[in-house]
Amino acid sequence: MTQNDALSVSIVIVSRDRPQTLMLCLNGVSRLLYSNYEIIVVADPDGADAVRKSDFSDKVKLVDFDEANISVARNLGISKAAGDIVAFIDDDAVPEPAWLTHLVQPFENPDVATVGGFVRGRNGISFQWKAREITQNGAAFDLVIDENQPTILTPRNGNAIKTEGTNMAIRRDIVSNIGGFDPLFRFYLDETDLNLRLATVGHQTAISPLAEVHHAYAPSTRRKASRAAIDLTEIGASLAVFLRKHCPIERHDKRWVAFQKEHHQKAIAHMVNGLIEPRDVAQLMKTLHDGYAQGLERAIDPLVPVKNSGEDFLGFQSRATGKSHVLAGRIWSKWRLRKMARKLAAQGDTVSVFTFTHTALFHHVRFRKGGYWEQRGGLFGRSARTQALFQTVTLSQRLKGETTRVARQRGIPDN
Repeated sequence: MTQNDALSVSIVIVSRDRPQTLMLCLNGVSRLLYSNYEIIVVADPDGADAVRKSDFSDKVKLVDFDEANISVARNLGISKAAGDIVAFIDDDAVPEPAWLTHLVQPFENPDVATVGGFVRGRNGISFQWKAREITQNGAAFDLVIDENQPTILTPRNGNAIKTEGTNMAIRRDIVSNIGGFDPLFRFYLDETDLNLRLATVGHQTAISPLAEVHHAYAPSTRRKASRAAIDLTEIGASLAVFLRKHCPIERHDKRWVAFQKEHHQKAIAHMVNGLIEPRDVAQLMKTLHDGYAQGLERAIDPLVPVKNSGEDFLGFQSRATGKSHVLAGRIWSKWRLRKMARKLAAQGDTVSVFTFTHTALFHHVRFRKGGYWEQRGGLFGRSARTQALFQTVTLSQRLKGETTRVARQRGIPDN
């Protein structure tokens, strides 16, 4: 498939309480190396106001929505979608420039209904999630796949292949007909429920490793910037609903006990690390129990197809020119390199900045407001956390290795 006949894609971004990260996400999405996509933003008043005051105001489909229910919000996005494919990314995530190209590729196979990609964490290098399979009780376990090409995966024993809500795509007609996301999952397990429903009716899922997004885990009403939980109510409620929908009843109690233990251990770890107070542990567990009780009472009704609004496709003109630049130097040259990067990014070029200190410091990657990517760290330090603590390399060798590591995700041509 060439860019000239690329499948049309509707990108849905749901945003609540995070207008600043929403704008960074839109900055990244506006620079995709893909020719045929539209952007749909479903946002609360603050997020919607930020979009209206930005350059994106007349370039995206904006849906006002002020309710803490990500499933309903995503379904609103689906209803506005006019593309062949609907892709999802969170407001606290940024895609690599070639994200959509790699995410859409597996749809060349007509049997593929949904595709997921890899998700990098807040340091921009380590992975939060790669390929996973999920069981009927909502537990997930890792799968080993070829990380250089898409793979169609077949789940076992009533399981499903997991796609992450911040990096997934699905054929619009399929997600609409299956009823979209279940509104009973206001937060947590929403896409997992969809994965199991798709698997139950025999749809195939592919994982495309090079379709990468960077997920920051921004703070919300449920968690702090440190990722320490504030409230577990909806997590407990979602688990109860999920078990009732998918898991044999005789296995509910065992899963609930294990789930409580898992979250209690996380709370204790956060307390030990000084992220929450000792008194917060009991309060967190209370919200988990309260939520589980609420989930047991929620009425599970059949889902109905998501009705399409009939709006025309609002093609977004990507800012990306297709030109790519790699700028590199020692740490003392960072201000000069950043200035150059902002200038090049302003004209739509994809820019990657690498600055190295003469140390073994670990590396970090950030997408900057100026529209460019920046990687910083020690010349001799780790980038991938599986590397040795000390790398014996020259500056040119290190630059070549780091550029190669991100080239296909960022559209950097081979030299």
